[in-house]
Amino acid sequence: MTADAGAGTWIDEARAILDHIEGSQMDAIDELAVWCTDAIEGGGLVHLFGSGHSRIPLEEMFPRYGSFSGFHPMAELSMTFHTEVVGSNGQRQAMFIEQVEGLAEVILSNFDFGPADVMVVFSASGRSAVPIEIAMGASRRGLRVAAVTSIAESMAADPTHTSGTRLLDHADLVIDIGTPPGDALVHVPGLRTPVGPGSTLANAAVVNELKVRVAGRLVARGLAPAVLTSPSLVGPSESHRLFDRAYSDYAERLARVLRKPAD
Repeated sequence: MTADAGAGTWIDEARAILDHIEGSQMDAIDELAVWCTDAIEGGGLVHLFGSGHSRIPLEEMFPRYGSFSGFHPMAELSMTFHTEVVGSNGQRQAMFIEQVEGLAEVILSNFDFGPADVMVVFSASGRSAVPIEIAMGASRRGLRVAAVTSIAESMAADPTHTSGTRLLDHADLVIDIGTPPGDALVHVPGLRTPVGPGSTLANAAVVNELKVRVAGRLVARGLAPAVLTSPSLVGPSESHRLFDRAYSDYAERLARVLRKPAD
């Protein structure tokens, strides 16, 4: 992508990403919404995994205002805690850890997933070892797996996993966020490499569209969820009630999948 040096160029490119999602990915998002609704109605969870900055859509989905229980964000701090940058907990370690094969199985071993559960894995590149193996492990356990990834980015380089596969190879459903190789959207004159990544915006669009569609389907089934809502909208007492109801529901669902100690 190219752009002038003037203001607003990232917004123009970001708008094109949103147009791509709206124009080509809505059927896939709607199919995933059906999976998620079925999982939540069945007492299960929609597990969400992402390493690196793909942690962001996990928190965008739940818990925050305008969200509801039924979604389980699985964020490993060792791969997602970026603000230290260098030194202890630095970026070099995080980038190394997400390429460690075998770690995903250790993460998954903490859970006994239910028959209604779904796994959604976010990875813009689709080539890091841990997200790939989360998808592989979830599939082996009988979960339906959705990948939210950039097909262009994923196919722009050879696989790095020893299996020779990418995340999208292990998904029952793929949602293409449409970001370019390298993620950044804008070429600034005088810079050799582009700036302004687009995957965060794209992921946020996918998860919020998904969230809204799941809410609508739950309501249609007579299962209106308790939505985390600001006291500025519903008052302190009702806001507190909604938070408590959503947290209690989430705790009950999570308790069912946390692996118990062996006898």
